[in-house]
Amino acid sequence: MNDFIPDYMNIVNAAKNRRTARMPLYEHIISESIMEQVLNKKFADLYNGDLEDRKEFFRNYVEFFKRMEYDTVSFERCIGPAMPGSGALGGHKPGVIKTREDFEKYPWDSIPQRYFQMYDEDFRLLGEVMPEGMKAIGGPGNGVFELMQDIVGYMDLCYISVDDPQLYRDLFAKVGDVMYKIWNIFLQKYGEIYAVCRFGDDLGFKTNTLISAEDIRENVIPQYARIVELVHLYGKPFLLHSCGNIFSVMDDIINIAKIDAKHSNEDQIAPFSVWVDKYGQRIGNFGGVDTDVLCRMPEAEIKEYVREVIKYATEKKKNAGFALGSGNSIPDYVPVYGYLAMVEAAREMRGENVL
Repeated sequence: MNDFIPDYMNIVNAAKNRRTARMPLYEHIISESIMEQVLNKKFADLYNGDLEDRKEFFRNYVEFFKRMEYDTVSFERCIGPAMPGSGALGGHKPGVIKTREDFEKYPWDSIPQRYFQMYDEDFRLLGEVMPEGMKAIGGPGNGVFELMQDIVGYMDLCYISVDDPQLYRDLFAKVGDVMYKIWNIFLQKYGEIYAVCRFGDDLGFKTNTLISAEDIRENVIPQYARIVELVHLYGKPFLLHSCGNIFSVMDDIINIAKIDAKHSNEDQIAPFSVWVDKYGQRIGNFGGVDTDVLCRMPEAEIKEYVREVIKYATEKKKNAGFALGSGNSIPDYVPVYGYLAMVEAAREMRGENVL
């Protein structure tokens, strides 16, 4: 019997860089396959069934987070699939906007309605099964740069930046408009079930940003700022998930976009300690455990690695503004023992019973 009592304020306080009653756990995404193995229960296919099946899917989905002793349920639904012709980013499809004419003809105004037609029921069912003391963390997924790539394609976006700089700027602004409309509706309808809002927007790779720092400052960060301001108006902190080497724009993301917390780290770029040292006094730092460690190290070494991450982060941040989890996510190729070793080590450090 799991007597864990969740308290979503631990994640709220961590995001706001405040002291927490206990160190919270956080994951950006956890594969449902991993959840099924941990729960020893098949439930993922229920999502494709009727209304009762779908509600049972969400009961199991939420049960996983409570059983693992998270204070919040990570849940998002991405905007990209609601954008007609999308798929250039993840599906390697050709982009549908290459010219000014394509831009003018694109059905921008239809996207918010399409988004909520696709996902209204998911958010509603999530709220219906949420246990006392828990809330969700997430919201409408994808950031402005990812959505740009999804309908234009990265290579064509680079061409447009040179061939038609005004179209390039207009694309960012229009995607920002769409995101703002979706977030505004989302917060009105479902803000109450969310403790922290976030989206993911991978701006970098191993050694640099994917577009110039100047372009990010001019075209991306102003759109972030609009969404973050809206989230703050609803009294919620904002967490940015962004992979890659983005140190060249982090100060602007903090100072101009005014994010409250940041997630995603990879040891090949910089160990988590670097993120804590650079930004730990200004924002919450989530993550810490390189996903590659969970895939490759034996259980005992994973636990020692996790303990060192926790010790460093909590000592530096004096138990404020830190949530422990993988530096990226828990996809289905992560061994279950690796994921469980991380959670067990964290719960041991919290002085709790292990799994």
